[in-house]
Amino acid sequence: KMKKFLKILAILIVILIIIGIVSFFILKNWYEKSLNPVETESRIVQVEITKNMSTDKISKLLEEEKIINNQLSFKIYVKLHKINNLQAGKYEFEIGKDNVEKVVAKLSNGEIVRETIKISFIEGKTLEDYAKTIAEKTNNTEQDVYDLLKDEEYIDSLIEKYWFLTDEIKSEDLYYSLEGYFKPDTYEFENEDVSVKYIFNYVLNYTEKFLNQYKEEIENANLTVHQILALASVVELEGKTDEDRSGIAGVFFNRINAKMSLGSDVTTYYAFHVKMGDSDLTKKQINTYNPYNTRGPNMEGKLPVGPISNPSESAIKAVLNPQESDNYYFVSDKTGKAYFTKNYAEHQKVTQDLKDKGLW
Repeated sequence: KMKKFLKILAILIVILIIIGIVSFFILKNWYEKSLNPVETESRIVQVEITKNMSTDKISKLLEEEKIINNQLSFKIYVKLHKINNLQAGKYEFEIGKDNVEKVVAKLSNGEIVRETIKISFIEGKTLEDYAKTIAEKTNNTEQDVYDLLKDEEYIDSLIEKYWFLTDEIKSEDLYYSLEGYFKPDTYEFENEDVSVKYIFNYVLNYTEKFLNQYKEEIENANLTVHQILALASVVELEGKTDEDRSGIAGVFFNRINAKMSLGSDVTTYYAFHVKMGDSDLTKKQINTYNPYNTRGPNMEGKLPVGPISNPSESAIKAVLNPQESDNYYFVSDKTGKAYFTKNYAEHQKVTQDLKDKGLW
């Protein structure tokens, strides 16, 4: 009987060993498969791991968001690899591609999503517009922008740092010292706490890189950088296409050389802080002297005292390469297309034709 018992026991032990081995390989296969990326179409998902969140809660969240196949296998993986530094923050995972190893690596390395902000400075807009944008996108106010523009010590430090900034930006007649010097573009910053000073410095660095391409042309021009940008800022608002802007720049140079005033409405709007489209200019405004108002008295042969907008590359190139012609006048229709003429009589005729056609 003892022999029979031992035989049965041996058979049971063998069966249990076989079951154990089979179970081990089944579990091993399950474990390894569950560490693979979730079988689904690839897509990006973001999750936030809060401070003091346990591994249990993290694994549950990841399974609920279908980032991992199974929270148990995740916890086993973390335990086996002795990982105890899963960090808080917002994370981005690619479901269908990120396996548990990648997910854990991101969490333990703190590869959080950088929530950057983007600020767009649009061509032809003013620093007043940019101040509003900065206030909307960051934790700064419009007044913070204006205060820095008036900070003499800061402005002096910029003049010392950048070749294209001179004492001309310190003129008391200027509304804003850095008007015209912000290269229009979309800029990315770390977060809403970015300071106005950091924004200014960051943008001016890009302005420098941009103007460096034209440094030789600028130095060979008969105008200073400040004057080039001032004229470009007017050309920016007066013309829409590259060709028209080059023609308009040519007209303005002809008028300056002939000691005529530029006669540009856009300068008058800027001079009296009127937004185009908000209201029409009054006769009094047009005929009032202001160093920005090129339609006013005592502005013959003169440029506005400074830029009236932040011009595009197109407008700057137009000023550096104006179209040569005998034209002294231009008028634009409703679509923005410019028509050039040599004298006032021709100018009046074209203007009347546009009015008759309902294009003015």
